[in-house]
Amino acid sequence: MTPERYQRLLHTLTMRQPDLTVLMDNVHKSHNLSAILRNCDATGVYEAHAVYDRTRIRPNRGISSSSGKWVGVHTHKTIHAALDHFKQQGMQLIVADVAPAAIDFREVDYTLPSVIVLGAEKSGPDAVVIEQADRQVTIPMDGMVDSLNVSVAAALILFEAQRQRKLAGMYATSRLPEDVFQKTLFEWAHPVLARFYRAKKLPYPPLRADGEVIEQAEHVQARFGPGNQSGL
Repeated sequence: MTPERYQRLLHTLTMRQPDLTVLMDNVHKSHNLSAILRNCDATGVYEAHAVYDRTRIRPNRGISSSSGKWVGVHTHKTIHAALDHFKQQGMQLIVADVAPAAIDFREVDYTLPSVIVLGAEKSGPDAVVIEQADRQVTIPMDGMVDSLNVSVAAALILFEAQRQRKLAGMYATSRLPEDVFQKTLFEWAHPVLARFYRAKKLPYPPLRADGEVIEQAEHVQARFGPGNQSGL
């Protein structure tokens, strides 16, 4: 790994927002899933969420490896389970909808812990989501159609959230717990080794300042066998 790439990983991870996310409810088309995750990556979302009980494919199978490499996807079997999860986190529920009660998406305070709910393009968000929403937002349209592609809508809302949060200084320093930061950094920097250590149920070894691995005896033995002191 080059020093430049390692510094880019550090910089990107430092700006990740643990309390800004999206919930994809019945968004089942793979190109939409991938595009939404690219938007999440570009705006600093740490982890996205999806409900797959009513979809034709599971989200983890519907995204390309490049889209899902930098933004994890946490799946929920039901919309009720997803909403309970966010309630426990104390996050405001912002639902993208075209309902008359919806307000301009730019009028919401996204510096608060926020989850943006995106429904399928034809069916829209689940009725229970509308019922429990803290905010319903819409994107003003001046043409003949009344809605955008779901990934385009996600981009507009997420970049508005990013704009507000940057003005508030929320991207200046890491907001991730230190253990989460270090775990994610190792997995980004050394994905093959990370899979090996998880399979062996070993903790990740520490990293040097340049991003290279400092393997301890238990890691060397797991990789090369007892008595072998070879390292990377």
